[in-house]
Amino acid sequence: MHEAVAAIASCGVSPLVRIGQTGLSILAVTTFGSCLTFQYDPNSTDEFQHAAHGVIVPLLSTVDDARSLVKAAKFPPAGQRGFGSPFAMEKFDGVTQTEYLQQANESLLTIVQIETQDALNNVEEIARVPGIDVLFCGPFDLGNNIGHPILDGTMHEELKEAVLKIQRVAKENRKASGIYATSGDQAREYADQGFQMISVATDAALLPAAMHSALTSARGSYVHSALNMAKGAIRGK
Repeated sequence: MHEAVAAIASCGVSPLVRIGQTGLSILAVTTFGSCLTFQYDPNSTDEFQHAAHGVIVPLLSTVDDARSLVKAAKFPPAGQRGFGSPFAMEKFDGVTQTEYLQQANESLLTIVQIETQDALNNVEEIARVPGIDVLFCGPFDLGNNIGHPILDGTMHEELKEAVLKIQRVAKENRKASGIYATSGDQAREYADQGFQMISVATDAALLPAAMHSALTSARGSYVHSALNMAKGAIRGK
């Protein structure tokens, strides 16, 4: 992960680490700037020691969870993050250890995903925790958890209201709001609604779609394919 974070940052893109289950998966995340987030195994915020520009924490449900996260992510007095790694500051051009220590708490993002019924119930308290920077809505998991899964791309009205609640609470508490989108068009709609951090799509969705589109174009239409098959059959006689 240390090498991946450094490589991403060298391209002028902000690397964000999603603390989650085992495995490494790259997800394209864009807002009006650019960032790239990838999922990593350890359930800790040691990712900051590798010079990540922020951490994303899924399935956070309570205000105590939020406070514990801030303690792990921030240097004293805001938290209890240790200052042992030499790797973080070297990835920021011209930043000394002292400057990194002084700037990290304000500059690095702590992002929580609101995607369960418990998190939705507690979202006001979570948003009021100092050090939480972004409330990120995961509409698919949230829909499943509140009993209104997204089916065939359709969101239930209660799920839409929950999404708007998360955004409203973030704004009221001067936090940024984020959300996962499934297409560029949907991402544009969310941006127009005021969301500041928007996941446009994942590689798992984009790559198969691009390959399908390319192969469809290469094969041509059904009529074109049928004509080519007929020509081949004639030549074969």
